[in-house]
Amino acid sequence: MMKWGLSSGTPADSYYEVRSDCTDDVPKSKFKIKAGKTLSARKWQAAFSPDGCLDIASVLRRIQTGGVHPTVRGEVWEFLLGCFDPRSTFDEREEIRQIRRLQYARMKEDCREMDSHVGSGKVITAPLITEDGRPIKDPLVLLEATDKNTSEGAPATRRNEIEVDESAERITDKQIIEWKLTLHQIGLDVLRTDRTMVFYENKENLSKLWDILAVYAWIDKDVGYCQGMSDLCSPMIVLLNDEADAFWCFEKLMRRLRGNFKCTDQSVGVANQLQHLASIIQVLDPKLHDHLETLGGGDYLFAFRMFMVLFRREVSFGDSLYLWEMMWALEYDPDIFFAACEEAGAVHKNKVSRSKLRGLRHFGKWDKDKDKENAKNGSEDGEDGPVPISVFMVASVLKEKREKLLQEARGLDDLIRILNDVNGNLDAKKACAGALKLHKKYLKKVQAKKP
Repeated sequence: MMKWGLSSGTPADSYYEVRSDCTDDVPKSKFKIKAGKTLSARKWQAAFSPDGCLDIASVLRRIQTGGVHPTVRGEVWEFLLGCFDPRSTFDEREEIRQIRRLQYARMKEDCREMDSHVGSGKVITAPLITEDGRPIKDPLVLLEATDKNTSEGAPATRRNEIEVDESAERITDKQIIEWKLTLHQIGLDVLRTDRTMVFYENKENLSKLWDILAVYAWIDKDVGYCQGMSDLCSPMIVLLNDEADAFWCFEKLMRRLRGNFKCTDQSVGVANQLQHLASIIQVLDPKLHDHLETLGGGDYLFAFRMFMVLFRREVSFGDSLYLWEMMWALEYDPDIFFAACEEAGAVHKNKVSRSKLRGLRHFGKWDKDKDKENAKNGSEDGEDGPVPISVFMVASVLKEKREKLLQEARGLDDLIRILNDVNGNLDAKKACAGALKLHKKYLKKVQAKKP
């Protein structure tokens, strides 16, 4: 649960209660709420016009200075992720919200018709179906949301204990089979996600997380469900009370990150970001890059997890939320709402007028710098778009560990050990500032090399 009314200087994690038996196991927050810098509830409300249009420029400045106060974080994220357009009114947003809630209810009902456990309050942690579509009789681990043992994890299912239900009708639709095969993996991951938080002692919250991930796995069949998604979805459940609202925030986040989860036998989904990281380190620190290559880390796969779950392991829960909103504010594009609507062919895309926001002040600082550079060089982004700030954040982590890597790392094991020291110890604000500095330095070096 979240605590309200804490004063300036309070660590961000004070709003996200940790179980008493886990206080020694969780990273300590380094980010503190600061009056005059953090976007407070008062400043947030003052940013709206009487009819509800949001002064996004003032909001972005405040977030980039001191993050978002936990009491309004969920509302702010809906704008940062593109759920709502800042030019919309209160009435327009409410209409869109209701349309989306109905849409989610229909998608969830479609999933429930394929598997009755969706929406039942249960978390599935054992296979429900065989790979050839035969339902499994009485799955061994079928945990009710009210089961007090749910949060403690579930015993592994032994193959010889699985009994096929011969009387049940065999499923032949390959997409349904593939989806149902993922449901128990979602359940196992849900039980491991943020398990130190008091919030997830409420089993309804666990089942809500499972339901959202199950529905998403069905609607995005190209990606489905992959490990790591539960870490990305969990904050949405914590911040937004309504399950449908949490789903749409997660869906908007996945629009940015789904490529990370599209893996083949030849490449990993984050391959582009790893290549960008390699190029950046090679330009900014050739000596470190050569050393990493010598160690066998020239593919930069050691940074895989940082990209997949956006630094959830490197910082505390509260600090990870601060880190995310800082990145989103820096990269903010005022037309993100319409881009998402057009991609989805959404029925509500015409509910607000599309009057173009003029001036770079409506963009995040990252986009301002990018646009200035493009204007100077007369160039556009590549087909993959601009390099995301997360790549430069990983670069800043490597820079911070540079001396230790050069002096102590004699193999991949040493490299991983040194970087694992970052887990729970990363300063989110310092990492963002470091990323911005490295970005400017990188642009200057690249520009200097041009004829």
